Order: sequence, then C-alpha cells, then structure tokens
Amino acid sequence: MKKDASTSGPTARRDRSSVVPLKGEIDLHVSPSVTASLNAMIEKKPRRLVVDLSDVTYIDSAGLAALIQAMQKVEAYGGKFLLAGLQETVRSIFEISRLDQVFQIFPDVDDALAN
Repeated sequence: MKKDASTSGPTARRDRSSVVPLKGEIDLHVSPSVTASLNAMIEKKPRRLVVDLSDVTYIDSAGLAALIQAMQKVEAYGGKFLLAGLQETVRSIFEISRLDQVFQIFPDVDDALAN
C-alpha cells in the first residue's frame, strides 16, 4: 500500500506544477501580472495548463482577455487550457459573455487534471 502512495505522489506533484492559482479580483490593474504568470508557465509548454479560479471573486474584460490570450497560445502548440473552480459570481460573468462555451471549465482542479 505504501508503494502505491509513493508512485502516485510524484505524478500528482508533476501534474500540479501546471496549475496556476489566481486570487482576488482580476481586473485592469492585476491582469498584466496574470498575463506574465501565464506566459511564464506557457514557455514551459505544459501538455495541460489549469487555471485555478476558486479564489477569484471578480474578473473584468481585461482579465478575460488575459485568459483568452493564454488559451490561444496553449492551443497553438497543441496543449489544453482548462479553467477550474469558478465561483458563482465569476461563472455568471463567463456565462453572460458566452465564454463558458469557449473555455473548458471544470468544478475543481482535480477534475481538470483528470481530463
């Protein structure tokens, strides 16, 4: 049993290395740093890039633009760009802008990593 735990442990850590957690309000003032963080991750060309939005309380058009741009870059090299953990207020912004039909959105990071 211990052997199973140790073999699954490093895999989970490796998968988590392609998760970008965001917090707070993603607006015009914060989106440049979000773009920089996403671009740093994209340079590594992960097969799957998961953006964890579970601690994001608001996102404006600049934040959405940063996510769209990152998604386009990841898809350009054949990777998957996934969003996870949207709170209801943030989810409604995606739905109103119809971006819920553009992004692959999962209830949490574990579900996104399993896809």
